[in-house]
Amino acid sequence: MTQGKKAVVIGGSLGGLFAANLLLRAGWDVHVYERVAEELQGRGAGIVTHPELMDALKLAGIDIGDSIGVQVQQRITLARDGSVEGTRALPQTLTAWGRLYHVLREAFPDERYHNGKHLRSFVQDAESVSAAFADGERVSADLLIAADGLRSGVRQTLLPDVRPLYAGYIAWRGLVEEADLSERTLKELFPYFAFGLPPCEQMIAYPVAGQNNAVAPGQRRFNFVWYRPAEEGSTLRDMVTDGTGKVWPEGIPPPLIRPEVLAQARQSAHDVLSPQFAEVVQKTRQLFFQPIFDLESPRLAFGRVALLGDAAFVARPHCGMGVTKAGADAVALVDALQRTDDVVAALRAYEGPRVEAGRFIVGHARALGAYMQAQIRTPQEREMAERYRTPEAVMRETAVPPVVH
Repeated sequence: MTQGKKAVVIGGSLGGLFAANLLLRAGWDVHVYERVAEELQGRGAGIVTHPELMDALKLAGIDIGDSIGVQVQQRITLARDGSVEGTRALPQTLTAWGRLYHVLREAFPDERYHNGKHLRSFVQDAESVSAAFADGERVSADLLIAADGLRSGVRQTLLPDVRPLYAGYIAWRGLVEEADLSERTLKELFPYFAFGLPPCEQMIAYPVAGQNNAVAPGQRRFNFVWYRPAEEGSTLRDMVTDGTGKVWPEGIPPPLIRPEVLAQARQSAHDVLSPQFAEVVQKTRQLFFQPIFDLESPRLAFGRVALLGDAAFVARPHCGMGVTKAGADAVALVDALQRTDDVVAALRAYEGPRVEAGRFIVGHARALGAYMQAQIRTPQEREMAERYRTPEAVMRETAVPPVVH
């Protein structure tokens, strides 16, 4: 049924590579078009794996077993003085963006992956969809998949009123080499999925693979995400203003963060976090931050065009479901396409369940993060802020697959 069918994937990050690998295995003629000119290497974000993510990898023909990352057995919460405030047994495998990108990219043929391709426009009719790129190239296909992320140009064309909504707080992020940490921090923090809970803030941290995906002791890294409230019109605006006075409201490139903003963050770590966490922040060589956003698309199917991954829904990171959701989107899309020769009908079948799943994940992540918002806007947010501020609730609910009640 798929013989001769062609697909264009806009966006060559994880969601796009999941879709491309799955379509290729299903017999499609598929090409990926990535806006960034160079390979997407070197990103340091940590990723919590879930069974649904591992299933998506296997369906894409990738079986990496224990080499995916670092295993931890327990969660802990550290008090301000560095003592253990709570524990919870929860075995998990923790990996990194770079590791997943490497295995997905390696599985996809080089001649089908095109860098430096900026989508200018697309049009469709009853028979096909055509994409035009800034360099003059035009390609036609049976299907166009928008996997171009939070700032998706495809989504902005189709749903111009759907925009990311700032959540009221930011996330400081970084990676520290295992070999750089003190003996105390290596013993009391490094082996765990760890939390710190200052008032209206949250620190989470866990070990991930090191350079060249090394997982041997001494060669790993420690990944952290530190959430802090930042009022949009004042604190955030100052933080995203670079040294020339230019404001980057959607997120400032890490090299442009002003030195005084970085210095203030390192000082705040000593003021509000445990000594172990403060050391991690202090020893981070490239400290950077990202504003946290929510995004919900009411539709995912537009004739022969489908939204997928962060182009469709973006949940706050507390569920740890972003990459898993992108993989699940790709699995659901390809499954729908394999059930019928009618691409438009397949996309309609894909849309309903994935809109429902996306809304649920965004809602649950919003509830988990409510107590960190600079402003509590509704009675429901106030209720969620009270429910999810204790060590027990945070350790139980954070970075685990949400349960539909």
